[in-house]
Amino acid sequence: MANPVEWLRGLIGSAIRERVAGPDEEARVARIWGADGERWHAPTDAIWKVNRDAAMYAGGIRALLLQALHPAAMAGVAGHSGYRSDPWGRLQRTGEFIAMTTYGPIPSAEELIARIRAVHERVRGKTDDGTPYRASDPHLLAWVHAAETQSFLAAYQHFGPERLTAEEADQYVASAAPVGELLGAVDLPRTEAELAEMIDGYRPELRASAAAIDTVEFLLKTPPVPWPGRLGYWMLAAGAIATLPVWAREPLGLPTSRWFDRLVGLPLGGLATRVAGWAIATPKTAAEQAGA
Repeated sequence: MANPVEWLRGLIGSAIRERVAGPDEEARVARIWGADGERWHAPTDAIWKVNRDAAMYAGGIRALLLQALHPAAMAGVAGHSGYRSDPWGRLQRTGEFIAMTTYGPIPSAEELIARIRAVHERVRGKTDDGTPYRASDPHLLAWVHAAETQSFLAAYQHFGPERLTAEEADQYVASAAPVGELLGAVDLPRTEAELAEMIDGYRPELRASAAAIDTVEFLLKTPPVPWPGRLGYWMLAAGAIATLPVWAREPLGLPTSRWFDRLVGLPLGGLATRVAGWAIATPKTAAEQAGA
């Protein structure tokens, strides 16, 4: 008779991998983790540790909520990303980009970056107040990068197995910057303090547009998650909300109470992250296999 704990672990792990990695998981693993070649990062780097931890799930939700506050970024997502018609496809493409640029061979990472830059060149439009935008705008790309980097770092610091030191956190920010600049952003931060300063510098541009509120409702009230998985998803979302600054939550109508953070958001986010991490076995890279 199968061990019920292992059966449950396999069930949860398979469900997560199916949604996050997609039907071609084995091919992606071989292309990213199994391929030979030089990488931009080493197993001892902070970015290697953070970007493969289950805390990235909460970090991804946090990043989407924070990014939604920029009208141009939100207009681009609403008009061109297909996040409603193909949410899991978008998640899988984002996950592949992060994995490839963190763990994959450099030529493959550069090829993927070039493809995304070409897509960005074609994406343009107007915000809800008629302001024109283009996805290749370095200023807009810097906002998306900063929101993602801060969100992944914040989630790891709250829900990861151990907090990064101040030096490691700075290393994480510095390691993430070159990829953002290869995508077209300029002068990205290299320390956690510079990252916080950049985020604060965008605050006069941020507001909760109608598209942002619609996205928040989609992410939190009617997420594209099968009912059996919604409890875990909502736990991760609660954790993501608890790590956002109050100024970012208020315009989106999200809970701002410190009691929510202490009694609901942070405990549930931590529990959901630990369960997800337990359920998923992260594949070793070729470099790790060689060093084993």
